[in-house]
Amino acid sequence: MWSYGDKRDQFSEVVLKSDRPVLVEFIASWCGPCRLIAPAIESIAQEYEDKLLVVKIDHDSNPKLIEEYKVYRLPALIVFKDGKEIPESRREGAITKTKLEDYIDALLKSVSIA
Repeated sequence: MWSYGDKRDQFSEVVLKSDRPVLVEFIASWCGPCRLIAPAIESIAQEYEDKLLVVKIDHDSNPKLIEEYKVYRLPALIVFKDGKEIPESRREGAITKTKLEDYIDALLKSVSIA
């Protein structure tokens, strides 16, 4: 799992140029729901490591990315593949581990890589 400060070039290199899908989680240290789902996200990062890269982006350190991807609520999850946001992949707010797994499985199946 990767975590980034305000480095747009790193985001491009790691997320947009990845050869596998990337789950980007926009978070903030002051966000209660972000802390609530952190264990589930970390578990997903380990369980799906051969199919999916998980990247955490700090909201406060990345205003340009927040604006570019129109992140309005935290935590926000967006899945990217081949340098683009997968349509319908955006989720905002807390989510249980089971629902997170269902969400990831459905997205991976939709992009034919599961």
